[in-house]
Amino acid sequence: MKVLMINPPYSSSKYKFIGLVAPPLGIAYIAAMLEKNGITVKILDAPALEIEHDAIKKEIQAYSPDVVAITSVTPTIGSALKTAQISKEVCPNAITVLGGYHPTFTYMEILKNDFVDIIVCGEGEQTMVELVDAVENGTDLRKVNGIATKEFTTPPRCIIEDLDSIPFPARHLLPMDEYKILNMKLTTGTIISGRGCPYKCSFCASSAMHGQKLRLRSAGNVVDEMEHLVDDHNIEMVAFMDDTFTFNHKRVYEICETMKDRGLDNYWGCTARVDTVSEKLLKTMKDAGCITMFLGVESADQQVLNEINKKTDINRIQKTFELTKKYDMRTIASVVLGMPGDTKRSILNTIKFVKTLEPSYAVFSLATPYPGTDFYLKAASENLIKINDWSKYTLLSPVLETVDCSLEELRKLQKKAFKEFYLRPSYIARRTWTDGPIVLKTIVSIVKGV
Repeated sequence: MKVLMINPPYSSSKYKFIGLVAPPLGIAYIAAMLEKNGITVKILDAPALEIEHDAIKKEIQAYSPDVVAITSVTPTIGSALKTAQISKEVCPNAITVLGGYHPTFTYMEILKNDFVDIIVCGEGEQTMVELVDAVENGTDLRKVNGIATKEFTTPPRCIIEDLDSIPFPARHLLPMDEYKILNMKLTTGTIISGRGCPYKCSFCASSAMHGQKLRLRSAGNVVDEMEHLVDDHNIEMVAFMDDTFTFNHKRVYEICETMKDRGLDNYWGCTARVDTVSEKLLKTMKDAGCITMFLGVESADQQVLNEINKKTDINRIQKTFELTKKYDMRTIASVVLGMPGDTKRSILNTIKFVKTLEPSYAVFSLATPYPGTDFYLKAASENLIKINDWSKYTLLSPVLETVDCSLEELRKLQKKAFKEFYLRPSYIARRTWTDGPIVLKTIVSIVKGV
């Protein structure tokens, strides 16, 4: 059996806009599990290779796989479906499988397409191993939990409790030299050290996909992977992509201590909630090489924060950013504009508030109701969604209106947010001194093109 796993072209997604091409760890994990079970697998990462569907067609023809598995998030589902259609045309006997966030939550809609055979719902490592084994041996697919077909849907698969049992992502199958941010080649490696999220933010699909129980890899296993990135891929900085890396302080302390014990002195960054950060934790992380934190601000309006179930407050946001400055942490503030309940006034207040926080960078996203989230269910039930084209669900295109803001007005407010934040003379001078003129020149050119 030969399996071809495909990350389809980004098309018009937000990632293409900001020049970000990151390793697709989801399919790399699955590929590693397939290899562990003796199954031949190849990964085709179209965004990294900068290839479109014509080239994908040739790759599929040349490889002649038995199973074609395509991953997709919401903005790329159109591209994923086109890839599946091409696959069925050139390899009609191959099984076409789709997986990832969007297919998991919209499998009934996707299975209406004749060229899609199976949807893998939820975590795919063990499901794909069993699915490929069933296809190879001609056994009943109904015995494989966690899949949906046109004829049947099997029971959901239990989440993987022991994350240390999963092999590291099959990075040897990825074009590791081709990943970039701001259109510049990365020397950064990405790691996921845990799955699941105990919080219930209305706009996030993570807990729906991976469960509300937070499962953590051991500190030793995490640092083993960091060493693998440094030794095998010459990575200079590690980025933890967990939803909330700082949730379990004890585990963070263990990771930091293990890094020191092994003499691992690489820089690293992580995601965090403002209410999971303490001064002691920040000091420990900084001493262990942490220099960057991605922090969810979302809004300066307490009512909006309550509405999205963020479970935090403005005062805590301010205190956390003050702490990060004390320990000279580079920060990225994540902001959501245009949630239901937002008004033009509250959005303008949020833009002003973010500038007072003085983060190193800020990302101003437009509220986007992704399938699988409570936000989507509420927005759909209340007929708030104005755009049904999934390719527009990029966080850069407005898809729902607020009380007093049309789609066009929201887009203008987003442009205003980016330009007011990044094009300040004081900001440009400060970041040029810190990050260098090349980085700033790239950022400014992107902002001007918003």
